[in-house]
Amino acid sequence: MSKVKYYFDPETLSYRPIEITNKKRLSNFILFLLASFAFGLSSLLIFLNVNWINTPSEISQKRALDNYELQFNILDKKLKQIETVIANIEERDNNIYRVYFEASPIPEEQRKAGFGGVNRYKDLEDYDNSELIINTAKRLDILSKQTVVQSRSLDEIERLAANKAELIEAIPSIQPVKNQDVTRMASGYGFRIDPFTKKRRFHYGMDFSARKGTPIYATGNGTVKRADNRSSGFGKHIRIDHGFGYVSLYAHLSKYNVRRGQKVKRGDIIGFVGNTGRSIGPHLHYEILKDNKKINPLNFYYGNLSQKEFDAILIQSRQENQSMD
Repeated sequence: MSKVKYYFDPETLSYRPIEITNKKRLSNFILFLLASFAFGLSSLLIFLNVNWINTPSEISQKRALDNYELQFNILDKKLKQIETVIANIEERDNNIYRVYFEASPIPEEQRKAGFGGVNRYKDLEDYDNSELIINTAKRLDILSKQTVVQSRSLDEIERLAANKAELIEAIPSIQPVKNQDVTRMASGYGFRIDPFTKKRRFHYGMDFSARKGTPIYATGNGTVKRADNRSSGFGKHIRIDHGFGYVSLYAHLSKYNVRRGQKVKRGDIIGFVGNTGRSIGPHLHYEILKDNKKINPLNFYYGNLSQKEFDAILIQSRQENQSMD
């Protein structure tokens, strides 16, 4: 049984029970319905705008996004590892390999060049994660460029290494006759007395005294350029082209053991000592040319001389005596 409510009646100076009419009841009921509807509608709007409960489609999309984020994180770690490896290879390339083979280092600008000017990443803009995507694309492009440059550099190093080995074998680095006691060096490179004019003139080679028929050896790998007696003063002589700008000359021979165009190796017997041409006795006149310029052969005898033997022949070569041709 509901409680009875009263109100004070000033006219009768007494409390009278409150009587609710049907109209009032209907009005209160309608207000209750309207309030309930408003509360329900506002609750629904709030519910729809808060991700308390996701639809299956939204759950699937969230999983896909989480997976993409995971893949990007893995890719980022792999990129950092590759960048570190490439940086180490570039450092060794510039500071070890290219230094050893006397090649210029590749500047950093050249290794990463070609990414300025036109915006090549315009198609990747206006996405939720555009900054991340563009940054990753740039890193991949730079790594690709660095890989191409480094690959070409290693190809060059491989070629230089092959040339280095070939150069070492080609340089005329031994004496052209056996000179174990270093007593056969008769006259050195520099100003000497001409045996015919008795005047002081420059002697562009070294004279080795030896018996006629003494074997003469190729001082480095190469190709016989000339083997004839058509050069003034040299008599029968041989010229070997060693490549890399080096040419060795052997003059006053008695006999050839090679022919023009023949390939020879260091230590091969190419001819024999004689006394042909402008000569006062059996000996070998030996010259080395680098880029068509005659240079001192003494600087190339490191292939079969000890330090003591080199010092002895150095003293002999500095004596301004009479040459033999």
